[in-house]
Amino acid sequence: MHRDVFSGIFEYNAEMAANHNILILSPHIDDEVLGCFSFLGPDCFVLYFGAEDRPTVSRNERIQELERAAGMLEFQWEVLDNPVNNYRMPDLIPTIEQTINRLKPLTVLMPEPSYNQDHRAVYDAGLVATRPHDSNWFVPNVLIFEQPDSVVWFHSAPSEPTYFREIQIERKLTAYALYASQVRGHRSPETLRAQACLRGAQICKSYAEAFRVKRIVDSR
Repeated sequence: MHRDVFSGIFEYNAEMAANHNILILSPHIDDEVLGCFSFLGPDCFVLYFGAEDRPTVSRNERIQELERAAGMLEFQWEVLDNPVNNYRMPDLIPTIEQTINRLKPLTVLMPEPSYNQDHRAVYDAGLVATRPHDSNWFVPNVLIFEQPDSVVWFHSAPSEPTYFREIQIERKLTAYALYASQVRGHRSPETLRAQACLRGAQICKSYAEAFRVKRIVDSR
């Protein structure tokens, strides 16, 4: 996995590194592996906006899966307590801004809007929190990550990805398998492999992840 210029109320992983160059805004636990696997590592912090108890899997079980994935990929994380499937964009903005001001990341990644209302709320809140502002930390690089749902069932007219990162697909699928409760037919390992194969073909590689650039600042 390479690195480059992009390089009580909640559950919290306290082992924070001194420096987090990358902040991922992940609506739910597993969205980060599905869409931003190539960014996950020691210099990455993932902010999850909620995790709920369901008949088939509890919140605690979801967090245990997260702990295993974070242990494998060495990223740090925080899980907020917003009600899943009912995120409110105005409620998310202050927390994102506070996290950005605390971590001072060079790159923020947010989800592409999709049929999932939580993804749309996080995207809209992320746009507000990363706007040019005279008192908040200015994030030079802002990227939008895609997932299987944003490829197979468009929310709006699709736009071409503008940034690609080569990945090791077997390692990504191994990480995804740690979220055993979330491996589903509509985001199956076969679908992830096919998506990565398509994006890889666009850059003459075997497998890749693709992103849409909202902002990149050339620091030269």
